[in-house]
Amino acid sequence: MRCPYCQHTDSRVLESRATEAGQSVRRRRECLECKHRFTTYERIEFVPVTVIKRDGKRESFDRSKLLRGIIRACEKTGIPQGRLEALVDEIESEVQQGFGREVTSNEIGELVLQYLRDESEVAYVRFASVYRKFQGIRDFVEALDLLQNDPEVREISNPLPSVPPEEDRDPTARFGMPI
Repeated sequence: MRCPYCQHTDSRVLESRATEAGQSVRRRRECLECKHRFTTYERIEFVPVTVIKRDGKRESFDRSKLLRGIIRACEKTGIPQGRLEALVDEIESEVQQGFGREVTSNEIGELVLQYLRDESEVAYVRFASVYRKFQGIRDFVEALDLLQNDPEVREISNPLPSVPPEEDRDPTARFGMPI
């Protein structure tokens, strides 16, 4: 590390500590030549990832755009903001490690759906409806069927009571007294 005062290349590390939630290391150094002290930071250098959109356009991966989409899908689900940011951290890390320099928006969308499926069924369906461009009720039913038949998805904690078919219903039960 070159000293910012005398440009000498040898220095010794006096102190090191993790900063930015473990994403970088702060080092206090002393130049062996002029004895001046200075601070350096080490950070992981991420390779910029390019996202290939459905229409073929290319743009840089944007973490904030991903977070906005997930927050929108998770509105009023009770999932804390910190958990949503952790989800985005996990997804971003997977994109950085698993896809190389280019990734399609479809691959990112499917990755988000995998994470949301485990987090909230409501958020999953909301995100899927925008990402997969649902056109009608049939698309929602198909998505719900996938969720219901997926062995990975946990049981719904408060399922709605099943309604018996019309012919099995007691007509007097509707009003609480005989007709």
